[in-house]
Amino acid sequence: MTTPISSILLVISASVIGSVGALFLKLGAAHLKRGLRYLINPQLALGIGLFVGSSVPFLMGLKNGELSVLYPMVSLSYVCSLFWSHLFLREPITRGKIGGLFLIAAGIVCIGIGR
Repeated sequence: MTTPISSILLVISASVIGSVGALFLKLGAAHLKRGLRYLINPQLALGIGLFVGSSVPFLMGLKNGELSVLYPMVSLSYVCSLFWSHLFLREPITRGKIGGLFLIAAGIVCIGIGR
């Protein structure tokens, strides 16, 4: 079984959506205090929605593709999260983080070549 490009694109889009969800979870977490009323806030709700919603394109991609090829592509969410955290949270991009990005990309390429 080969993995069609459409499945790859669906999983990549799920990774991007999930990484945006993680950003909103972080933003919502900044408002957490004691008490249930603080647990529910728009940023947390959006983050949870995006996180859960990212499962839809992921499942659609898995339907016609190989799990061994597609699941490692979920790690692209780490790459996206690094950029979102830099853009919106002003977190630094260090040499170690850049090295990690290259290792993730290299792993995805190696798995993709083996398909």
